[in-house]
Amino acid sequence: MSQRERGEYLIRALGRELPQVTLPQLPADEEGQWRLFRALCSLRPPRPVSEEFLQVQDAYLSERVRQRGVVDGQALPATRADGRIVLWQGDITTLKVDAIVNAANAKLLGCFQPLHGCIDNMIHSVAGVQLRLKCQALMAAQGRDEPPGRAKLTPAYNLPCRYVLHTVGPIVFGELTRREEGQLAGCYRACLELAAEHRCRSIAFCCISTGEFRFPPARAAEIAVETVTDFLRAHPGPERVIFNVFQERDLALYRRLLGPDRAV
Repeated sequence: MSQRERGEYLIRALGRELPQVTLPQLPADEEGQWRLFRALCSLRPPRPVSEEFLQVQDAYLSERVRQRGVVDGQALPATRADGRIVLWQGDITTLKVDAIVNAANAKLLGCFQPLHGCIDNMIHSVAGVQLRLKCQALMAAQGRDEPPGRAKLTPAYNLPCRYVLHTVGPIVFGELTRREEGQLAGCYRACLELAAEHRCRSIAFCCISTGEFRFPPARAAEIAVETVTDFLRAHPGPERVIFNVFQERDLALYRRLLGPDRAV
């Protein structure tokens, strides 16, 4: 089965599961297929899925990961400030590390808004429908929404990393409070503790809470660097912590705090 045939199969299968959605004409190009697949996966509730669907989906996503390329987190240059800390600008779903951090919402089921630009949406899209099912099982066992400042670990499925650490950052509605600052620091600590517990040598953090949750980016960067640095001083692992940024604004903020990379 070609990549195009896989995409068409998955889109048709998802369309049958979502009768409320009127499918457009199947896109002829692979990028158009990917966007439609992503949109349908976002809408799909966490319900059982056939082994045939999973086999086709996993082959489709694995090939897409291969085509886009994988970034080896161990090969990225460390900062001069700390040999265990890396600052990297790029797409976190391409990173080959032990764990990446997902900025989740309190339901922990991913983003249901088709083609939304949040990291939660993209991570679930690249991982596959299994990730939402696993998160549903965790939340059903917990019996309540996930509070801010904690973390949960799942397999990464089709992502190039091993695990996804899901953490819910604070939502800022007005002026920033010390409670919200403490919750954000808790997100970083909880992820590091869970990574160390599962013997993760490398972990990549996104910029938690600074998008839809409106945490001031400059203060968020300070809290992230302070919390990670304090943790690394007291613990032997993880051996490598990557601050992953996407926007130029965040790259500048972290560079001011961490300084330049080491010469390679």
